[in-house]
Amino acid sequence: MYFKEPGPVNTVDTIKAALAAARERGIKYIVIASNSGASVSQLLAEDTAGINVVAVTHHVGFKDPGVDEMPAEVRASLQEKGIPVYTGTHLLAGVDRGVRNHFGGVYPAEIIAQTLRMFGQGVKVAVEIAVMVLDAGLIPHGEDIISIGGTASGSDAAIIIRPEHANHFYDTVIKEIIAMPVVKK
Repeated sequence: MYFKEPGPVNTVDTIKAALAAARERGIKYIVIASNSGASVSQLLAEDTAGINVVAVTHHVGFKDPGVDEMPAEVRASLQEKGIPVYTGTHLLAGVDRGVRNHFGGVYPAEIIAQTLRMFGQGVKVAVEIAVMVLDAGLIPHGEDIISIGGTASGSDAAIIIRPEHANHFYDTVIKEIIAMPVVKK
């Protein structure tokens, strides 16, 4: 599924396509980027029976120092529903971004991120969060999952991926792109 424009207008269609693919292929895990909780709430409004959902937010301080973008009441509500919410350092930024911000230059993680952005921001996010939650032990190793990312806000990309831990990142396999916006530059 290709969208003419990126952004939250595609969230419902992306989620429906991801759920259909999960059901068709027997995939049991969906990982979704959701900073405010809106995208994961939209996913949970659909029939997710038999699907394990994991939400991933920006790290605390991404937008402003010390600020968690997901409201505490949203996080608590998700956790009460049994939805793990991962908030941690971004795989493809982390300390490399801190070095760049302080000294300038470009570093390996940022080169990987820019390469993945050739498929659009949402696909880059989907790859990144899949590895992050695998490293956190929130999904099983060696299984295909569906990972949903977005461009700025909302969900506009979904992929089937078999992530590997960060220390074996290049063994990660993107098996299928389910949905993404057409990349325009």
